[in-house]
Amino acid sequence: MAVAEGVRLDEARPGSGMLTARLSALMFMQFFVWGAWAVTLGLVMQTVGIGNLIDDAFSVGPIASVVGSFLLGMAATRYLSPRMLMVILHLVGGAILFVLPSLVTPQGGTTFVWLLLGYMILYMPTVGLANTIALKSFGDRVDNFPFVRAFGTLGWIVAGLIIGWAGLSASPEIFRVAAVVSIALGLYSFTLPNVAPDAPSGEGLVRQVLCAEAFGLLKQRSFLVFIVCATLISIPLAMYYAYASAFIGVAGIENVGGTMSIGQMSELAFMFAMPWLYRRFGVKPLLLVGMIAWALRYALFAIGDGGDSLWAIYLGVALHGVCYDFFFVAGAIYTGTIASPKGVNAQAQGMLTLFTYGVGMLLGSQIGGLLYARMPEVASIADWQQMWWYPAIAAALIALLFVFTFRDDSREAQA
Repeated sequence: MAVAEGVRLDEARPGSGMLTARLSALMFMQFFVWGAWAVTLGLVMQTVGIGNLIDDAFSVGPIASVVGSFLLGMAATRYLSPRMLMVILHLVGGAILFVLPSLVTPQGGTTFVWLLLGYMILYMPTVGLANTIALKSFGDRVDNFPFVRAFGTLGWIVAGLIIGWAGLSASPEIFRVAAVVSIALGLYSFTLPNVAPDAPSGEGLVRQVLCAEAFGLLKQRSFLVFIVCATLISIPLAMYYAYASAFIGVAGIENVGGTMSIGQMSELAFMFAMPWLYRRFGVKPLLLVGMIAWALRYALFAIGDGGDSLWAIYLGVALHGVCYDFFFVAGAIYTGTIASPKGVNAQAQGMLTLFTYGVGMLLGSQIGGLLYARMPEVASIADWQQMWWYPAIAAALIALLFVFTFRDDSREAQA
């Protein structure tokens, strides 16, 4: 078996259990770092009196997913190996995370948002780098990747549980928990398989960055409809990430981090079933169920309160697996099916990320901020319930748009 340049012989056995364990640990820490602070940040900011900046704080991720992925994920990988980039980005990012809690104050709120943007520009490329290291290490055994990636979701879940059990759901100290694991991951990255960086393709760097070939796929009507609906459905998704923790806290649930982890548990359960469901039912039913689940989730939030209807909030959180996997995981599979015949799979996945985690979630964060600003300074559960009707109705309308305009022609594309 040929051994990739820069990979030791003990690292080049894709089927080895030791390699799987090492990469599983990588994914666990990678998403633990993010999940430790992202889940309850909205609650933290509301608690310290800077709730008016929640929309800006949750806008930095979409911006960073574009800027960081292009500048670091594509340009820097031409000069440094993925392993060394992981070391540098997580060590520097960990240092920034240690500083952030001191800025989560009414006086330092604006500085906090700007520094959080700087951190996310460093963090977002590491998600793709972790995937790259895992996939290249497995070689032809890519069937091992879903198992390893599931440990990322598990890391997010464990982070939320630890934050909740430690009573830190409303504390800026969530960033120091993330900082410790980020530093640990930076040091651990020295031991990762030293996979070679991507070889420069014949296509110009500017065309690669702009995903020029992938944008050509939008000439297919069905794929264009999918991209439009994926962008639109990402708007209410951003509102969930930004404001669900604050809403759950107002509803009287003390373990906010643990409660939010229920959503990741359901995501983990559906993740392994998604390839089979895709083959069995096709893309359109799965995407439609995902969008309907978004509308149902927000409707449940709109009727949920801290009393007899508390079950609706728990059920709304538990629907995250259906909301996310049925639309975004199925959507990624569909995108690959459309793009593979053209040989632009990587570009197409990057374009999908640009429109969903970039454009859609940026719009969602800002629109959510406008709705949040309309509520009283000390919002009651009734004020929150009224706000959730807006994304519920929006998701239902997007589902109607999709069902009447989308036609699955992925099999034609494969032919």
